[in-house]
Amino acid sequence: MLPGLRPLPRYSFTRRRVLTATCPDGLLLPRGWSVGTQTTVGGRADWSDDCGATGCGLCTDRVGRTALSSGFISKNSYISRKLRPARGYIQTSTLVAVPADQPELRTVDVTRYVTPLREGGSLPAIVEADDDFLYVLKFRGAGQGAKALIAELIAGELARLLGLRIPEIVFATLDEAFGRTEPDEEIQDLLRASEGLNLGLHYLAGAITFDPLVTTVDARLASQIVWLDCFITNVDRTVRNTNMLIWHKELWLIDHGASLYFHHSGQPWDEQARRPFAPIKDHVLLSRATELEAVDAEFRQLLTPDRIRAIVALVPDAWLTDESSTESADERRAVYANFLETRLTYSQTFVNAANDARKALV
Repeated sequence: MLPGLRPLPRYSFTRRRVLTATCPDGLLLPRGWSVGTQTTVGGRADWSDDCGATGCGLCTDRVGRTALSSGFISKNSYISRKLRPARGYIQTSTLVAVPADQPELRTVDVTRYVTPLREGGSLPAIVEADDDFLYVLKFRGAGQGAKALIAELIAGELARLLGLRIPEIVFATLDEAFGRTEPDEEIQDLLRASEGLNLGLHYLAGAITFDPLVTTVDARLASQIVWLDCFITNVDRTVRNTNMLIWHKELWLIDHGASLYFHHSGQPWDEQARRPFAPIKDHVLLSRATELEAVDAEFRQLLTPDRIRAIVALVPDAWLTDESSTESADERRAVYANFLETRLTYSQTFVNAANDARKALV
């Protein structure tokens, strides 16, 4: 590795690298890794297409443009205040993105409530954080409670691991004094009930709602999304509510709080993990999901037990323990991990059901 390069777990990309290459300076880019140069000029971030060592351009397209489209390292994304130099000074740092089996979420402090988003039962809102960026905040004190945040986190990071585009997910801390000046009583109650750790997703400014009549999704991507929603039991990606956005001409997945609904039912998780996913018949992309068998084989290889458990381990203890159960946080994490691992073992069951539902449509 070149001098000065070091792995930074907080940075990741939404597309998986499929090549292993060696830079002229001897920098090896293993499968799943990338390198690039981030330059901060008075708080503005620019991303170059190569590592900056030789200007060889090896990383062009596979690194530079992927970073810009991912929403992680870009002109409108994360540059920590700790990295910001005084105006007029230039700071350059070379970054290496770590593989997806080492997930890590940043934590930000909410500084301003911008506007509510009236869609959905979780009563989300656009907020500004102490890194000066906007996030769609999912409140722990909303109707579905912490379980919706758990589903959002686990499902979102699983989708990212599988190479699908997901806005950056962060932990967002809400101070107890934050809602005191809020004039709307409903919002004030929500803020008070959500003091502490909540969940935020990077706000994709200018994104438009996916419309299946306007945008055609290719069979491969449609199959990947349908497979994911069968796996995580996501009931909320229908024609009426697609929960997908078009941002910079690319398809992004959002709003996975309705996933993993076994944790609401009270029924044994192991029985539900083995079942087909009946609501897939209403999926907005089902008619185009003609490659489910191939996607199943690919995703089963990617979703190793270690990777699943690393994602589940991100869930904070405070979201997992409550007065309704005597289980510890670790015991509840084990339930989520075991559910997902069992569901993966029986993936052919939901793949067959999805194929049958698609044939009934066409």
